[in-house]
Amino acid sequence: MNILVTGAAGFIGFHTSLFLLKNHSVYGIDNLNSYYEPSLKKNRLKILKGFSNFKFYKTDIQNKNLLKKFKNINFDLIINLAAQAGVRHSLKDPYAYIDSNILGQINMLEFAKTHRVKKFIYASSSSVYGGNKKMPFSIKHRVDNPVSLYAASKKSTELLAECYSHLFKINCIGLRFFTVYGPWGRPDMATFIFTKKILEKKKINIFNYGKMQRDFTYIDDIIQGISGAVNLKCDVSHRIYNLGNSNPEILEQFIAIIEKNLKVKAKKNLLPMQPGDVEKTFADISESKKDLNFNPKTKITEGIPKFISWYKDYYKI
Repeated sequence: MNILVTGAAGFIGFHTSLFLLKNHSVYGIDNLNSYYEPSLKKNRLKILKGFSNFKFYKTDIQNKNLLKKFKNINFDLIINLAAQAGVRHSLKDPYAYIDSNILGQINMLEFAKTHRVKKFIYASSSSVYGGNKKMPFSIKHRVDNPVSLYAASKKSTELLAECYSHLFKINCIGLRFFTVYGPWGRPDMATFIFTKKILEKKKINIFNYGKMQRDFTYIDDIIQGISGAVNLKCDVSHRIYNLGNSNPEILEQFIAIIEKNLKVKAKKNLLPMQPGDVEKTFADISESKKDLNFNPKTKITEGIPKFISWYKDYYKI
């Protein structure tokens, strides 16, 4: 298959492309922005460019003209993983989320419509559940109470996909990711931040006084779920699935495992909840198990050491 992957130099996009390159031709798009260190994205790209069946295009999905770059290529599938991430950053720069997440999604859906691409997989987020108090989070629950602009932008991408699926007979699959971590992870995510600051003997900010709970999901398990979506045979529709570990972890315990593996005690700065945050995430993955053969296996006691090993190797510590 010819597969177009946006955000190919990003954390999940890189691992997705790496997996797909075993059997398919991958055309990667990324704007290589500076939301976090571009060198990390470029080093991911170096690995992908080692494959003869990978082609990279530095462009932005906000740009309508990207359609012209691919006018002679027939794509079997689009996987839209490009997005402006980060809940807290959305309080500082809301326009980045509207431009990248909403405008970017509609541009890619228009691309699918124009190029007659019949299958469209895209990244949503556990953040769409917002202030939902019913646990675990089920795809059957209403998601009408976002508590951050990031969450609202991701909910908007789902609505756009629903509309395009209905109007233009595109098979759309939205994947709600739950706190993904692992090697080559994002520097703005908890695992990376805590590891870096603990090693530098700097204080780490711990919100909700360490009582937050997150459904941390290891990258290899996420890729297994994406693989299930790629291989899913279904009629034209719009389906949404949770991809989470289905096992919330208390932040204090998560940090304790990082400390144990680094053999360094963290200096902690305990803080209250931040605007836009939620106390707990917990994925109901019953539909994902059934339809995508999704079966997350990696516990944080296994995943965190793998991340730390990569971190030390990458930064030559």
